[in-house]
Amino acid sequence: LPNVWRGFTLKWYAALPDDREILTGLWLSLRIAFFTACGSVVLGTLAAFALVKYRRFTGRTLFSGMVSAPLVMPEVVVGLSLLLMLVSIQRATQAAFGVGFPDRGTFTIWLGHLLLGLAYATVVVQARLQDLNPQLEEAAMDLGARPWHVFTLVTLPIITPSLASAWLLTFTLSLDDVVLSAFLSGPGATTMPLVIFSRARLGLNPSVNAVATLIVLVVALGVLAASYMIARAERRRTLELAAA
Repeated sequence: LPNVWRGFTLKWYAALPDDREILTGLWLSLRIAFFTACGSVVLGTLAAFALVKYRRFTGRTLFSGMVSAPLVMPEVVVGLSLLLMLVSIQRATQAAFGVGFPDRGTFTIWLGHLLLGLAYATVVVQARLQDLNPQLEEAAMDLGARPWHVFTLVTLPIITPSLASAWLLTFTLSLDDVVLSAFLSGPGATTMPLVIFSRARLGLNPSVNAVATLIVLVVALGVLAASYMIARAERRRTLELAAA
């Protein structure tokens, strides 16, 4: 039993490779979270750039509200709305082309997570763009750089830390999401949180604890490695400034 302490054992780690259900759910969750984070950062950066750089355009208020809506709406409402919309689209395509699209599964889960991650990524990137010194971009344009070069050579390197923060945030949100996944999942597409949630009704297997421990260990090692790299880069920068 996972809630009764009976001593130390490693047998559940050894039994973990045989638990195909939870390993399949973990792999699916990681894939969806990865593509959700990448898509959210790209779309969130475009949305934030439009909101910050273009103060006036037709439909700006509506666009800003639609981007921010998932932040304030309950996930149950978002999930149910997406489910109804996708079912309507599937019926329409079935009637028009004889093939229903999209079927509920990995793709629909990804769409739901992308909608939620887009809102968070936009907020993070928008906050960084608002603090960006516009004189840096103006200086680059004065030196002959075109808008695309200004973005790739000046703006993008400056906002890279916020892009990394948005990626990690949306990856985490997607990895442990239950509500949206429950509405948008289909046969053969069960994420790890859904597997754990379904097992909680009948009694958790201690292999869940083993998976959770491994995830915490990987995250802890990642945080330590990132902290070491940041501290090392800061020391190198300090030495370069002192030498200069």
